[in-house]
Amino acid sequence: MDRIITSDELKEDIFEKNIRPDNLEEYVGQSEVKENLSIFIKAAIMREEPLDHVLLYGPPGLGKTTLSNIIANELHSNIKTASGPAIEKSGDLAAILSSLEPGDVLFIDEIHRIPRFVEEILYSAMEDFTLDIIVGSDSSSRNIRIDLPPFTLVGATTRAGDLTGPLRDRFGIICKLNYYTVEELQQIAMRTSRVLDCPIDEDAALELARRSRGTPRITNRLFKRVRDYALVMGNGNIDLSITKLALDKLKVDELGLDETDYHLLKSIIEKFNGGPVGIEAIASSIGEEQTTIEDVYEPYLLQIGLLKRTTRGRMVTEKAYEHLNIPYPIKK
Repeated sequence: MDRIITSDELKEDIFEKNIRPDNLEEYVGQSEVKENLSIFIKAAIMREEPLDHVLLYGPPGLGKTTLSNIIANELHSNIKTASGPAIEKSGDLAAILSSLEPGDVLFIDEIHRIPRFVEEILYSAMEDFTLDIIVGSDSSSRNIRIDLPPFTLVGATTRAGDLTGPLRDRFGIICKLNYYTVEELQQIAMRTSRVLDCPIDEDAALELARRSRGTPRITNRLFKRVRDYALVMGNGNIDLSITKLALDKLKVDELGLDETDYHLLKSIIEKFNGGPVGIEAIASSIGEEQTTIEDVYEPYLLQIGLLKRTTRGRMVTEKAYEHLNIPYPIKK
């Protein structure tokens, strides 16, 4: 069974496409990013030029895909989407680029996972709107240059540090997406209720927001589950009591932690005396990949102060002991 509060996209999140905002005005949160993008988009339209290439980075579930579609809508352009892991050969990328029309937006998710030898094709495409292809082999090989229409590349990544310098430098607009505030997530829950025609009380939306780990994707996913409880066990209206009941049944606590988070924190406490401990040892002790811990589990635990990184390794904080109701050891 999939972890309900994971920020990675699940199959059930397809319903989100129906509730995504279409323009910057409707988009909740990321106020600085929205303000800057609005100026850049309006300026590009006034100059009748393509928008500079845009890099969106930050933890999963914060709205990078939604923003890419909004950028295309605001530019009155078509959007074509691709995924870094799916682009395995130079020909894959060449086929995508050669299918673009003037002014199109090309969205590449997980752009950091494009193979390096394929990535090099992007350099001339982004800089000069040309596509250099080598045909033939050995002594009979030759280079063919194809002109591309002006386009805007929007790249999304959860690991900006994995991008090569040459690729990162070709993005004229770089936007970091941050975790959302509880108030912003409450607004998202209220908006979702209007779009789906499923009433929710303000205090219920606030409770939902508190347990959403700062992530809109999780807010919408929990909304969907709580809506089921309200329909079956109530009158269809989502109130505070039904929200608390549903989230408790789903084992999502008041900080948005689930059994996986508890397992991680308790493992560090019980097996490594609270730390410091290296990430490799943690991964072995709980049977998870190191990258999964770094990308999925740690960011939120670090953000809310239950875990901290030191030069010697990870440590569980006093706040975590208190939340887990475990006595904090007094170290001599």
